[in-house]
Amino acid sequence: MATPSGSLASPASRYLDSSDRPSKVFLRPAAVIAGRGLFSLIFLLAAVGHFSHQEIAYAAQQGVPLASIAVPLSGVLALLGGLSVLLGYQAKWGAWLLILFLVPVTLLLHNFWAVKDPMMAQMQLAMFMKNLSMIGGALLMTQFGAGPLSLDARSRR
Repeated sequence: MATPSGSLASPASRYLDSSDRPSKVFLRPAAVIAGRGLFSLIFLLAAVGHFSHQEIAYAAQQGVPLASIAVPLSGVLALLGGLSVLLGYQAKWGAWLLILFLVPVTLLLHNFWAVKDPMMAQMQLAMFMKNLSMIGGALLMTQFGAGPLSLDARSRR
């Protein structure tokens, strides 16, 4: 059986896509809500710290230009993007805000290639890869939106 894209559907995809599964009615919305909540949590928790003197000083020490402006601004991006994704309100735009936050943070603060201490380099590599995966998740959200049980879905009704 061919899918809309023309490829052959696997038995697993036919099973998962069959609309007569009662668990699909509960699990899909619950998974989407949990996914949005877990994804946005790191941004919402991190945003608060971006207004502290310690984080501004750390960013300045790491060479972030205009840290006293850039760090609070990045906190605003993380807060607005995180809330947007969490609530599913204008989630595609919120995901772009998170990407705008993540790209410079990833490149400027997790530059593992410039760290001399091997243990710290490994830590920065892990943080760099974590941020890359979050950029990937945010890119998916820019294309597919917030999903069911979101303010965006409610406004489409």
